[in-house]
Parts: sequence; structure tokens; C-alpha cells
Amino acid sequence: MEIKPILPEKETPAASESAENLCYKRYRMEIDGLDCMYVKYARVWIPDPEEVWKSAELLKDYKPGDKVLQLRLEEGKDLEYCLDPKTKELPPLRNPDILVGENDLTALSYLHEPAVLHNLKVRFIDSKLIYTYCGIVLVAINPYEQLPIYGEDIINAYSGQNMGDMDPHIFAVAEEAYKQMARDERNQSIIVSGESGAGKTVSAKYAMRYFATVSGSASEANVEEKVLASNPIMESIGNAKTTRNDNSSRFGKYIEIGFDKRYRIIGANMRTYLLEKSRVVFQAEEERNYHIFYQLCASAALPEFKTLRLGNANYFHYTKQGGSPVIDGVDDAKEMVNTRQACTLLGISDSYQMGIFRILAGILHLGNVEFASRDSDSCTIPPKHEPLTIFCDLMGVEYEEMAHWLCHRKLATATETYIKPISKLHAINARDALAKHIYANLFNWIVDHVNKALHATVKQHSFIGVLDIYGFETFEINSFEQFCINYANEKLQQQFNMHVFKLEQEEYMKEQIPWTLIDFYDNQPCINLIEAKMGILDLLDEECKMPKGSDDTWAQKLYNTHLNKCALFEKPRLSNKAFIIKHFADKVEYQCEGFLEKNKDTVYEEQIKVLKSSKFKLLPELFQDEEKVLSPTSATPSGRMPLSRTAVKPAKARPGQASKEHKKTVGHQFRNSLHLLMETLNATTPHYVRCIKPNDFKFPFTFDEKRAVQQLRACGVLETIRISAAGFPSRWTYQEFFSRYRVLMKQRDVLSDRKQTCKNVLEKLILDKDKYQFGKTKIFFRAGQVAYLEKIRADKLRAACIRIQKTIRGWLMRKKYVRMRKAAITIQRYVRGYQARCYAKFLRRTRAAITIQKFQRMYVIRKRYQCMRASTIALQALLRGYMARNKYQMMLREHKSIVIQKHVRGWLARVHYRRTLKAIVYLQCCYRRMMAKRELKKLKIEARSVERYKKLHIGLENKIMQLQRKIDEQNKEYKSLLEKLSSLEITYSTETEKLRGDVERLRASEEEAKNATNRVLSLQEEIAKLRKELHQTQSEKKTIEEWADKYKHETEQLVSELKEQNTLLKTEKDELNRRIHDQAREITETMEKKLVEETKQLELDLNDERLRYQNLLNEFSRLEERYDDLKDEMNLMVNIPKPGHKRTDSTHSSNESEYTFSSEITEAEDLPVRMEEPSEKKAPLDMSLFLKLQKRVTELEQEKQSLQDELDRKEEQALRAKAKEEERPPIRGAELEYESLKRQELESENKKLKNELNELQKALTETRSPEVTAPGAPAYRVLLDQLTSVSEELEVRKEEVLILRSQLVSQKEAIQPKEDKNTMTDATILLEDVQKMKDKGEIAQAYIGLKETNRLLESQLQSQKKSHENELESLRGEIQSLKEENNRQQQLLAQNLQLPPEARIEASLQHEITRLTNENLDLMEQLEKQDKTVRKLKKQLKVFAKKIGELEVGQMENISPGQIIDEPIRPVNIPRKEKDFQGMLEYKKEDEQKLVKNLILELKPRGVAVNLIPGLPAYILFMCVRHADYLNDDQKVRSLLTSTINGIKKVLKKRGDDFETVSFWLSNTCRFLHCLKQYSGEEGFMKHNTPRQNEHCLTNFDLAEYRQVLSDLAIQIYQQLVRVLENILQPMIVSGMLEHETIQGVSGVKPTGLRKRTSSIADEGTYTLDSIIRQLNSFHSVMCQHGMDPELIKQVVKQMFYIIGAVTLNNLLLRKDMCSWSKGMQIRYNVSQLEEWLRDKNLMNSGAKETLEPLIQAAQLLQVKKKTDEDAEAICSMCNALTTAQIVKVLNLYTPVNEFEERVLVSFIRTIQMRLRDRKDSPQLLMDAKHIFPVTFPFNPSSLALETIQIPASLGLGFISRV
Repeated sequence: MEIKPILPEKETPAASESAENLCYKRYRMEIDGLDCMYVKYARVWIPDPEEVWKSAELLKDYKPGDKVLQLRLEEGKDLEYCLDPKTKELPPLRNPDILVGENDLTALSYLHEPAVLHNLKVRFIDSKLIYTYCGIVLVAINPYEQLPIYGEDIINAYSGQNMGDMDPHIFAVAEEAYKQMARDERNQSIIVSGESGAGKTVSAKYAMRYFATVSGSASEANVEEKVLASNPIMESIGNAKTTRNDNSSRFGKYIEIGFDKRYRIIGANMRTYLLEKSRVVFQAEEERNYHIFYQLCASAALPEFKTLRLGNANYFHYTKQGGSPVIDGVDDAKEMVNTRQACTLLGISDSYQMGIFRILAGILHLGNVEFASRDSDSCTIPPKHEPLTIFCDLMGVEYEEMAHWLCHRKLATATETYIKPISKLHAINARDALAKHIYANLFNWIVDHVNKALHATVKQHSFIGVLDIYGFETFEINSFEQFCINYANEKLQQQFNMHVFKLEQEEYMKEQIPWTLIDFYDNQPCINLIEAKMGILDLLDEECKMPKGSDDTWAQKLYNTHLNKCALFEKPRLSNKAFIIKHFADKVEYQCEGFLEKNKDTVYEEQIKVLKSSKFKLLPELFQDEEKVLSPTSATPSGRMPLSRTAVKPAKARPGQASKEHKKTVGHQFRNSLHLLMETLNATTPHYVRCIKPNDFKFPFTFDEKRAVQQLRACGVLETIRISAAGFPSRWTYQEFFSRYRVLMKQRDVLSDRKQTCKNVLEKLILDKDKYQFGKTKIFFRAGQVAYLEKIRADKLRAACIRIQKTIRGWLMRKKYVRMRKAAITIQRYVRGYQARCYAKFLRRTRAAITIQKFQRMYVIRKRYQCMRASTIALQALLRGYMARNKYQMMLREHKSIVIQKHVRGWLARVHYRRTLKAIVYLQCCYRRMMAKRELKKLKIEARSVERYKKLHIGLENKIMQLQRKIDEQNKEYKSLLEKLSSLEITYSTETEKLRGDVERLRASEEEAKNATNRVLSLQEEIAKLRKELHQTQSEKKTIEEWADKYKHETEQLVSELKEQNTLLKTEKDELNRRIHDQAREITETMEKKLVEETKQLELDLNDERLRYQNLLNEFSRLEERYDDLKDEMNLMVNIPKPGHKRTDSTHSSNESEYTFSSEITEAEDLPVRMEEPSEKKAPLDMSLFLKLQKRVTELEQEKQSLQDELDRKEEQALRAKAKEEERPPIRGAELEYESLKRQELESENKKLKNELNELQKALTETRSPEVTAPGAPAYRVLLDQLTSVSEELEVRKEEVLILRSQLVSQKEAIQPKEDKNTMTDATILLEDVQKMKDKGEIAQAYIGLKETNRLLESQLQSQKKSHENELESLRGEIQSLKEENNRQQQLLAQNLQLPPEARIEASLQHEITRLTNENLDLMEQLEKQDKTVRKLKKQLKVFAKKIGELEVGQMENISPGQIIDEPIRPVNIPRKEKDFQGMLEYKKEDEQKLVKNLILELKPRGVAVNLIPGLPAYILFMCVRHADYLNDDQKVRSLLTSTINGIKKVLKKRGDDFETVSFWLSNTCRFLHCLKQYSGEEGFMKHNTPRQNEHCLTNFDLAEYRQVLSDLAIQIYQQLVRVLENILQPMIVSGMLEHETIQGVSGVKPTGLRKRTSSIADEGTYTLDSIIRQLNSFHSVMCQHGMDPELIKQVVKQMFYIIGAVTLNNLLLRKDMCSWSKGMQIRYNVSQLEEWLRDKNLMNSGAKETLEPLIQAAQLLQVKKKTDEDAEAICSMCNALTTAQIVKVLNLYTPVNEFEERVLVSFIRTIQMRLRDRKDSPQLLMDAKHIFPVTFPFNPSSLALETIQIPASLGLGFISRV
């Protein structure tokens, strides 16, 4: 229903002026006594025809009696404002700037229309705030834009908050209604009203969404989703596009949302009012029919809609009249999907949905039915008319009947009935009436089914109603619909006025203020005019009953009855078919035409009968419901009357029918439903939401003052202001007044009693005591008094500022003068010094110039002399040289001639000498030949004579004797020489060897020399060749030089050109290099940035994944708790068990969590299963597998327990039988058997080892060289050592096996009896046992157990065999590696032989070092492995020895002392007593529950944390686990760990709200986890262990899976710890960080309206920053006392600071009163205190400070300058932790507290938005205060030695013992 301006569009200026004057007089505030405020520069509001009100400034003071005010408008124009000569009323004063933009209009000092309008405009345009309080009313202005203020984070922020503590919001109203319903146990109503397009439906929708989110549903049926799902259905069938609104509600509705006793949604009920049926058949230009029709047409192509035979919306008459079938931005096909989904959610089946769509499609086809006129009184439908055929097919009716009754009607008289044809016009009207009737019934049917779907299944305790109803409407042509709408608004306005008046009265009475009646507008006369007896509705109903009633006759009756008798009823001057009613908002002229027809709303009965006879089941249902409704005794289930029911017009009433049944008209039905609505609203506490449409063009954030003020007048906002202003609108608490106006008090005026202090001050400031009143807790002021006080305060502050400025400026000027004087003196000193220095410099320069001249002149003369002297000497030298050269040439020629002469003469002399010498020699030869011949002749003659011989032999004998002596002497010498020779031969042999070597070397050198000579010869040949080539090249060179000379000039030219090109290329190259360098740098930077971003992204992904995993754990723990709760409830519901049934310990495992792990499941599957019916109900489907496994484990444990008991009983019987024996031989036999078994085992083992050794030696001999396989080789030694260690290990193992076998043999022999009596007795016992076993069915189990034992032994033997084979393979691998090493060494040796000696030695040394290092490393690894093996075997040997000792001790105890004396001494295994403890705790299996109970369930954290070491329970539990691991008892380990985990869970479930308990078990769980890691035996966790701690590592079990379980448990405990501290900190944060003034006096309290905020002054019980810090200290001390890991403490502190920062920032973003400069200063101070706390605790590196960065930047944003572009740039760079939405929100909310602060300009905010438009951040406004950072548990080993831990007696653990 369209809403237009209240004032008629075509009215005269006089009428408009009178209306404005009327409103102005109506809302004119009492300002008597405020004439003193009209002084120069005071600002006032004056009426304006365009802007309604305009601001102006007084140019001079007003004096009483002045008729004209000198004003200046804001645009600078001067104006003379004439006062009314009659009333002399002054124009309204403008509020101070600090009050503009307040959250509550009642907080304004001057309460009048222009102040309200201006405040709304400032909030809407400048601050982008669409909600504003006006007392109890929430004014909502439609922004025509999607705003991010309706998310779930905003809902959570408003949940639980007081209404005045947060900024105005629809959620605040909804929260207030929800809170009052729970607190006062009274039903609530939210009344949403306004024009079409003002946002009523959206506001109601958000209110319902808030209730659905906050309360939740009481069952699993998701009722809140169904309540929200009703919106799409009702919008599709009840909303349409109009010229003012694309989604206008064309009906009113009141939804009651039901709640149970716990205030959770259980159901809802909807009432509808006055559906606009005429829209079905007619739409104005640019409008549409109801959405559902266009959704059907858009979905016509769907397969299921083929039978409907639909098409485009332009095809149907009922959908094309508006000419606008499509809405921009709306997909009708998609909306159809949403509608169908909503129908499905509300339980409307697919068949019913298709039935609804058939009826709607039928209506569309009915609209296309056309009529042809036969004459003026009759018409026909063309035969086989397609639209009518489709309509009849869809409706399931006969074509002929429907065609007939669409063109005819039945008339009945007293005697007969006849059928009359109707004209074409009547037929069209009848068709349209039928379509409207069908649609209205379908609408009501859908509403009824929606109500059935939303009906509560349990009893409703209370409800909140949401009324979405049309506002006051006036069009150029107003008809029956506008009359009903305005009638409803009159009723609602009356109820609103009474409620406002009542609240004001209650406030005054509560504060004990004298109450004077306020005259407010009462619209009861207007209501009486409409609904009283003989009122407009009565006359209308009476006229409808008349046979010939018409609109004209009804108008005449109205004139006759009310004209000139009722002041609110008027007749238009130029019309006799209209009337005027003066409503509370405006005069409205109604046209009488159509009133009767719309009131009767008739349709022909024959057409309805045709439809009732339909074969389509749904169609008759619609009219059956109608019959039930119209029956006089019927009523709806909810006890309400429907609003729009159509009266079926019969042809003729039967006799007596009029008396039996009264058919109600539309007006009568509407009046009844309106009365019912008012009764409902009066029985509830109402909350009002007034929606305002800012402009008619749907422009976002555009404010039209004319349209806004019209709606403000119509919706009652100004009436609220008037009622408030008539009394004491401004209200202050005494503390707030004292805090604000402390500056107006002197020190002596301040008393301890704040109330008396305020009274004393006010008596001095305001002399007229009627202007204020003192209540019990508040001070009440008349209108304008707060502005007067603000003016006094501002004047006082201004005077103080002037004084401060005066003093500071005088001080600054004095400082400036002193500084200038000092500067002048300094300048003078420096100038004079400069002048003196300049004069001295001049003197020095003059003297220097003279010196320079002297030396210059001397230099010139000397230079000239030296030049002349040099010239002379040069001439002399040339002359003397010339003479000397001539002389030298002459002497040279002489010398050369002498030399030539010398050589010639020498040659001649030598020639002559040689000739002479040759002649002399020849002569000598001839002479000597002659003399020789003569001597020869003489000798021949003497030789022939005897005397010659005699002469010759004289003395020959003597010579012989001498010779004999000489021979003897020579023999002696010969012997000596032989001796010498032998020695010389020896030396010679050595020397020959040497010489041979030398010879060899010489030969080699000779060969080399030969080679060298050959090379020399070849080189000489090559030189000769080269010489030839050289000659050739020289000749070629000459030719080339000649050629080069020719082209030299050409090349020079080319070079010059190339040089030029080269320079150009160099420049280009440099440019390219620079570009490449820049690009490379940019690429590098981008790659680095990308790398950093990818790294950050990966870290974020890791954190997200960790967070997702931890959230899943959180959800899992929640489901687990829910499952436990349901299980407990089921246990309570289970019947009492049968008598005699007793629960055993074996059933305890059925209560274990899913963390129970079983390693025997596969082994136990072969055992028979004993089926038991569980006493508890199974878990949900996701835990079914777990429960089956759990049951299986329970049964296996029970079977194991029974077998164990049976075995114990058998052992006891065997021991008793052995005690009765008196014979010793069996024991001796056991010893012999032991010896024989041992000998056999040793022999077989020795043979095997020898064979293996021989095989290895053969393999080594075959595969390796003698050097490697030699007995002393390293590889051989290594292999022997390994074989030795293996043989020792085998020996130890065989020894243990033999011991065990001997024990078994001894037990067997001890059981075998010798005597017949004993044999018979034992046989009897055994037979009895066997019989018992047979009876119990346990023989098969025992057999299976033995078989499993054999399998176990066989598997052990197989494993040993595999280990031996693996060792053999390893030895073979070592042999292969040694072989490869040998080959590699040989290769290295061959390479080294080719090297020179020094390099060879160095390489061999390096190789030897490398080899020794590798061998050393290998030996160290082997040694470590052997050490581990030795430790493991020692521990196993200790275990076996202990078991054997226990068995022997048990046997000895069962033997009598006499037997012991007679027995021979046999060797006994006596275990060595440990000197020190091993860090283990021993307990019995049956004491496990007691251990868990004393150590976990009943442990008090406070005592343990204070008196004992941190983490003591974790150490005790781990020491117990160590002992179970030491015993190799997997069942005990599993049971203990499972019981521990379940116990911790039970404690946390029972005392999960206690921070100390949660912190204590988080610390112990982490310590337990660290112990499992530290002593796991994994090398990564053993780095920081001591050797003693390494000995304590677990040996038999790998508990990695349990470590993961404990890690998950620690994550759950951490999340629970965060929730606990969040619940503790949550109430403190806002009060301590925002509201409390840590720095007193910095921020003053501004005036507040009806919605009072929480006071920022610290009262008793309010939280301050010290409260937060004390709580942080408490948290930190508790965590430190519990020994929590430092890294974990840092994560907890980081989470706490994140919660503080997020909650504070979220509250800041939702509270306009907190966004000021002073509050930013308070926040920064508070943050600095928190940072100081971090420094004190040494937690600055925890990352906690970074979580406060958004809050710090928000505080800085409140304090920085916000004017210029530079400021905008600084803000954008500074606020990098805030999102764009948060920055803009803070700037929009920024509010000055004092007059001296300036507001942020809208242009500046736009600049910020433009600069931040490229920033990619989240559009979310609020931070997620529930966010939990993913937690990690860094490994933190303990240095505490386990063997030193003492167990205090206070823990009650005396049943465990240290081992």
C-alpha cells in the first residue's frame, strides 16, 4: 500500500504554511527564562520552505521588545527575521555541537523538531548510522544499501548487553525485549511501522533472526529455522514491487514467537491483516503483481511445470499491466527455488506445492479469458477458448459450466428462480472477483499451514510478538484500503501515546518528582468517528445491507450524520462523493467510490459451487475452510478472527437465513481483528521501531528533509519528544553531574556527599528552582537548562584556556625576546670577529703580494739568465762536437789504414817463414838418414864377436840372486795384495752394483740424450723449414703492408664510424643493462615478496589446519560430553537390576573411552564369545564400531580373568600336593635332566656355530685376497668380534631357555607322585578338575590356550631364525663391502704409483686416515648396538631371574623344614639387591581404581601446587607405566593409561569451571606427554637426557598412539582453559578497558538520554583496569605454581590478550560515545599498563602485544589529526592492522566530547575510503572474540631424576611402592 507525503501534493501555499505553523506551535518547546541565551553568535533555527529548517547565527544580542532579529545564514547571507507580533515567539535555539549526533534524541538539551531532524541527518549522512533512539522508540532510516552490521558477530556483541551501553540497533531492541521477557516474565511486542519502502519487513526479519540466533530451539526440530523460513514464503505470496519499494509487503502481519520456560524457541504463530487482493487483477504503471506469479513464469521450463502450460510474464494479463516484469538484481527462478525449499522445510509436501502452483497458474490463465459482447446486456466466451480450457483442466472443473456461469448469474424471487445474462463489463468484474477470491483463500490456506508447521509441540511459557504493519498513508486518491490503514494507525498511535505517557509518569514517581499532568494529543475522538455507534464503519455496514445501497447514498448519510457535528469530519468544497478526516498526522480526503463494493467483497455463488465440485482435491479444501470460518460457532485454533474473508453472495437468501447467519463485511472483520491486536499489545510490553524512508528515489544515504519530517510527524516520534520536553527531559545521575561540571565548583564546594554537593552548586548556577528537580538518584532539568550549563562550563573552560594561553604566550614571548637578544649579541660578536679577521687577512694578503712580487721578479730575471746561459752552452757544445767529430773521423781513418797495413805485413812475413822452415826440415832429414846408415853398419860387425857375449853376461849370477830375493819379496807382497784384492773385490762388487745402477741411469740418460739429439735434429730441420717460411712470410708481409697502407685511410674512416656506433651501442647497452638490472632487482624483490607471502600463506594454512583440527577436537569433546550426559540420563531411566546381580571389576572396561586400544583383538577372535545384554543403550552411529570393539575387549578380559583364576587355583593345588611329598629323587632327577638338556643344547649350538664359522671363513677365503683374509686383518677381526658377540648373545638366551625348561621339568616331576595313595588322590583331584572343566566348558578353552602358546613359541623361534638369517645376510653384505673396499684400495694404489713420491706419500696418508676414521665410526656404531643389546638382555635376564626366584621361593615355602635339612644343596638363582631405586612404582592390578581415585579424581590442586613439586601426579603415573613396561604387561599399561585419560576427563567435566583445576591438569597432562616422549627411547627425544635418564627409557612398548591421544586431550583441556578464563575476563574487559577512567578527569561525561549508559565512574562492584591486571596476575601465578611449560604459558597469555583486545575493539566499534580523543588516550594508557605487565612477567616475546595492535591503532586513530590529505596518508599507513570497514567506522563514530574538538569531515572519510579501496581485507566489521589460536606443545624435557621422587603420605598412595 503506497505511502506518500502526509501533506497533499496539490495544496495551496497557505495550506502548507498553516500546516507547518501548526506543527511548529505543536512542538514548540518551553524556553521561558532562556532569553539570555539569545546573544551574539548564538545559533537558531528558522523555517525554510526547501530545507524545512535552516540554521542561522545572531549578529547582535536580543533584547526584550525587539521585533526583528539580525541573523546571518550559514552560506553568509544576512537576514532580518521578523518575530510574530502576537506571540513574539523566538526561533528555536540550536544545540551545542557536542550534543549533535547523540544516540538518543532525548539527550538533546533543546528538544524540538529542527533539533531532531538535524540530529538524524548528521547521524545518517555524516556518520552512516541508520539507527537512533528517541526515548523508547528506535528510529530506523532505510539506507538503501547493504550494511555489514547484521552478522552473527554483531548479534553476539549485542547479546546480554544493556540497551544503553551499545549504539542503537534493531538487535538492541530485540535483546531488550528478550531480556525483559526473561526478567519480568511478561510477554513482549515489537511494533515495526513506517511507509512502504521504509524497511519494516527487513527490520522485523532481523529481529526474528536475532531471537532465532540467541535463544536457539528447545528441540532438534530447528524451529528457529522454520520461523525464518516462513519469510520467503510470505514474501513470495504477499509482497510485490511498487513504485516506492521493490519488495513491498501488501499485507500486515503479527508473528508470535513462542518460548518455553528456559526461553528457547518452541514455535510461532502468524496473524495477517488486510491483504491487498486488488493487486491480483490490477497493477499500476511500473508495478508488479505478487512475486509468486513471476517466479512461476521464470520457472516454466522446469519439467514438473510443463503441465501448467505457463509462459513469459508478458503473456498473461494479470502480470503485464505494470509493464515492469523484471526487478533489477532479482532472479525470479532462483527465488522460486528458495520458496520451494522453504515450503519443504515447513512440511508442505511436494504434492501440496504442486497443487498450490496449479491454482496460481489457473489464476493466470483465468485472467486471459476474454468475453465477446452479443448486446449491451449479454456476452459470450468464444468456443473452445484456450485460456478457459487450460483453467478448467488445471482446476478440474467442467468447461461448459464454468463458461456458462462466467457469462450468467442466477436470480431468485419469492416464487421462482431464473438465469440472467450479464454484460461484458460485469463478466470481467465477476472474473476478476473470482480470481481475487481464489487467491485470498489460497493465501489464508498457506498461512494456516505455516502456522501448523510452526505450532509448538510443548506448552508455551511466553512469547515475543513482532508486528510488521503499514504506516500512515495518503495518496491523491484515497480509497477503502487507505481508510482501514489509517484507522489502524490511529489505534496504534493512541496505544503508543498512552505507553509513553505511562513510562514518563513511572519515571517521575520512581524518582519522587512532583508530577504535573501533561497535555498530550488524544486521538480518541477520531477513533470514535470511525468505529463508534453511527460511526463511519457502522454507516458503511448499514448501507451494504440496503438492497439499493450505493456510494452516493452512503456519502449523504455521512454528511447528514457528522458534518458540522464533529470537528474532525469535513466535506470537500467541490465534491459530493468524498469526505475529509483530520487524523493525528494530517488531513486525508477519501473518495467514496468503491467503498461499498470493497467492503462487501462479493463473488457469485454459482462460480464457487463449480469450483467446489472440482476433482482437484486441494481446491475444495480452500472453500471448506471458508465455510468453517463463516459458521457462527467456528473459531480458529488460536482463538483469533481472520481479517480478510470474502462473503459469498448467493442468488437469494433462504427463509430464516438472515437471522441464523450474519455475514461479516471486510470493515467489520478488520475492526474485530484490530481490537484483538490491541488487546494483545496492551497485554504485552511494547517496543517501538519507526522506519523512515529518507527519499523517494531509493538513493543510498540521501536525506530529503521534507519527506523525513513528514514521516516523523506521522509516526509519533515528535509526539514523544513533545511529551518528554513538557516535563524534565534532561536527566543526570549525581555522579555524572559531578564528573561533568566539576570545573564549575570550587574546592570548598566539594563535599563527601555528592548529592548535597550537586544541590549546592545548582542553587548557585540556576536561580529559578522550577528549572530543575532533585530525584532519588537523578537530577531532572527542564528543556534548555543543560545547554545553559554547557554554556557556563564552556565559558569557564574558555576563560581558563584564555588565561592559560595568556600566560603561555607571555612566557613564550619572553623566551623569544631573551632568545632574540642572545642571538643578536652572538651575531654582533661573530660579525665583529669576522671584520677583524677580514682586516688581518687583508694585511696578510698585502704582505704576501709583496713577497710574491719579489720572488716573481727574481724568478723572471733568473729565468732570462738561465735561458741565455743555456743558449751559449748549447752553441759551444755544438761547435765543440762538430770539431771533435771531424777529429775523430780523421783518427778513425788513420787507425783503420794502420790495421790494414799490419795485417798485410804479417801475412807476407808468415808466408816467408813457412817456406824457410820447410827447406830446413828437409835438409835435416837427409843428413840424419845418412848418419843412421853408418851406425847400423858398425853394430852388425860388433854382434858377430865373442867378447861381446862375455861382456854381456858379466854379473849375471849376481843378478839372478838378486832376482831370487826379489821374487820372495814379491811373493810376500803378493799375499798381502791378495788379501787386499779380496777386500777390494768386495768393495768392487758393491761399487759395481752402484755403477751398474749408474750405468743404467746413464743408459737411460743416454737414451734420453739420443732422443734429445733426435729431437734437436728434428728441431733443426723444423728451424730450417721455419726460416724458409719466415722468408716467405716476410715477403708476404711486405705485400700485406703495402696492401695495408693502401687501405689504411679507409680503415681509419671505418674505425671512426665504428667508434661512433660503438659509443651509441655502449650507451644503449648501458641503458639495457640498467633496465635488466632494474628488472632483475624488481623480479628478485617480487620473488622475495612472493616467497615471503607464500611462506606466510603456508604458515597461515598450517595454523588454519591446526585450528581446524583443534576445532574438530573441540566439537568431538562437546559431542562426547553430550553422549556422556545422554548415557547418564539413560542410566537413570533404566529399571533397577535384578536381585543378586553384582557388578564385578571386569565390567569397568565398558566405561572406557574410545581411546582404549587393544592388541589382542585379532588373537581373541578365535575364542568363544559369551553374549551379554548390555545394560546401557548404544551410542550414536559414529560410535557403534567403538562400542562393539569395547564389548569384545570386555568379554576377552573377562575370559582372560577366568582362565587366570583357574590357573592360579591349579598352581595352588600343585603346590599343596608338592608339600605332601617326602621323596627327594624327583628333584635330583630334575637336576640330571637339567644337566643333560644343557649339555645337549650346548653341543648342538657349538656345532652350529662351528659350521657357520667354517662357512664364513670359506666365503672369506674364496672371495678375498690373502691380505684381507689373513688372521690379523681388520676385517677378519671385526667378523670374529661380531661372531663372538652373537655367540655370547645366543649363549645367554640358551641359558635362559634351559633355566626355564629345567623349572618346567622340576614342576612336572614334583607333580608326579610315587605312592599309589598319592597317585590315587592326585588322580582323583585331577579327574575332579577335569570334570569341573568339562562342566564349565573350559577344556576347549584350555586346549586353545595351549595351542596359542605353541603358536607363540613357534613364532618366537621363527623370529629367532629370521634374526639369524638376517645376521648372516648382514655378514655377507659386510664381506661384499670389504671386497668392494679392496678393489677400491687397489685402484687407489695404482693411481698412487703414478704420482711423484711426495704426493704418493701424502695420498697414502690421507687414504689411511680416511680408512681408519670409517673403521672407527663403524666400530662405534657396532659398540652402541652391542651396548643396547647388552642392556636389553640384562634387563630381560633380571626379569627372568626375578620370576625364577619368585617360583623357587614359592616352592621353598611349600616344603617343610625337615625336608629342607635332608635335601642336598642345589644351585639357586639369587637376584642381586639393587642399591638404588630405578625410578619405578609398583602397584597391584586391583589397586588401579584406587590409584586413579586418589591421584586424579579426589586430588585438590591447591595443596599439590603449593606444597609439592610441579607435575607430581604426572611423574607418579609415568613411573607406574614404567613398571608395567618393565614387567612387559601390555594389559596393565593399556588399562592404566585408559583409566588415567578417563579420570582426567571426569575431573574436568565435574570441575571444568574452576581455573585452578583446569590449569593443574593441563600442566600435568603436558608433563605426562613430555615424559612419554623423553623416555620413549627415540633419539630425537633423548638429546638432553642424562645417562641415568637414558637407562630409564621404556623397553617393551611403543606408546606413540597414546602420545597422540594425550596430545588431543591436552588440546581439549587448553580450549576448556581458554573458555574458563574468557568467562572470567568477559565481564571485566569493557568496564575496565573502556568505561572506567583510569586517568581521572581526562574525559567528561556527556549528557545521555532515556537509555542510560553504564557509568564510567568507579563504584563499588565495577571493574577497573586494576581488576583485570589482578586477574592476570592470578592466572599467571596459578599456571607457574602448577609448573606449566613456559611456552604454553605464553600461548595462554597471548590468547588472553587477544580476548581483551577483540572484546574492547568490538565494543568500541559499536559505541559512538566511546569514540573520542580522550577515550583514545585512556585506551592507550590502559594498553601501556598491560604492556608493562608483560615486561614484568618477561612475556614480551609471547606475541601477546601483537594481538593488541588493532586496539592500539584504533586508539591512535582517535587521537591523530584528521583534516588534510597528509593526515589521511598517515592514517592509511598507520592502521595496517585494522580493516577498511573498521577504520571508516571509527571515523564515522568519532564524537567530540568538548566544544574545542572538531568533527571528522565527510570529505576526509571519503578520502580515506578512496585510498583504501585497493586494500584487500575482510569486510567483517568486528573481530572474532571467540577465536582460539591453535595450540602447540613444544617438547620440554625434565631434568628431574625419577629415582629421587618421594611420594608424600598426604596423597594416600601407600599401596604403591618404589622399585
